[in-house]
Amino acid sequence: MKKIVAAAAVLLISMGISMAQNTFKGTVKYKVESTGTVAFQIPDEAAKAEIRVSGNDLFTNSAIFKDSPFSECTLVQNLTVTQCQDFSQLLDYLRSQGSEFTYQGSGKLIVKQTYTESDFDSVTIKDTEPGHFYFEYVDGETKDIAGFTAKKMIRHAYDAEGEDHPVEMWYTDEIGPQINALFGGIKGMPLQCTTDAGEGRAITYTAIEIVKGKVKDADFLLPAGYDQLSDEELETLGQELQDEIELLQGE
Repeated sequence: MKKIVAAAAVLLISMGISMAQNTFKGTVKYKVESTGTVAFQIPDEAAKAEIRVSGNDLFTNSAIFKDSPFSECTLVQNLTVTQCQDFSQLLDYLRSQGSEFTYQGSGKLIVKQTYTESDFDSVTIKDTEPGHFYFEYVDGETKDIAGFTAKKMIRHAYDAEGEDHPVEMWYTDEIGPQINALFGGIKGMPLQCTTDAGEGRAITYTAIEIVKGKVKDADFLLPAGYDQLSDEELETLGQELQDEIELLQGE
């Protein structure tokens, strides 16, 4: 009986840990700047960015946080990431060139991916293999950003040749999910990050205002007019797009 009670206690403790989350609700607003040795113009529509936060849920449609030119917006719900992606111009062009696809829709697609905690081993495991990355959390270094105490983290990313391309990030673990799938699994929310854009250029986004409250359920709704395909349909479309693009490039 004691063993059963002890096991139940361990289970409850572990559940409490895994279910722990920040309760912050609000909006993190950023400025986006050119900060390298070679200056370049940041378009006005990209110079400001924001992420809406409600506990473990995030929503953004800001250009700096898009992982592809086709992304329109991203919704994060715990470890599920849903993106609205717009391939309509690409599909229209390829169809005008005679390409045919199994998919007959507009090209506006909902792409959903659900992760597990093990998918983000980089949070705790040092991985220096070519093409991999890991996070180095730096103890004892903090600075104030937008009224929050930001902690330092370095993302070590290794290219195909095994060369490290470190990226410095300042984050808070008081906002957002403890495994933030929008940013590769970091512990919370980035408040400042500088990325190398090549040829002496760099882009820095910095939180300038963190507004508590004032978010509604409607702020986390995906826009209408996007098709949701099965995994198999998405895979088929992706392969057909690749084949058609390679065919045109070879002409």
